[in-house]
Amino acid sequence: MKAGIHPIYRRCVVTCACGNTFETHSTHPTIQIEVCSNCHPFYTGTQRLVDTAGRVERFNRKYGKK
Repeated sequence: MKAGIHPIYRRCVVTCACGNTFETHSTHPTIQIEVCSNCHPFYTGTQRLVDTAGRVERFNRKYGKK
């Protein structure tokens, strides 16, 4: 590795929009994110199911064979 051409790899504080913070390593001193594992619906168990059957039926009624 050549000296002086690589960025400094240091500890980084990641802050989520929900207020959760955790520490990792990065070339940036701080990182702002919108969603983390504490507030993401998949991890919290509050995931909503999308009504895909209704959408398919609506599509078939509009563009289906007559």
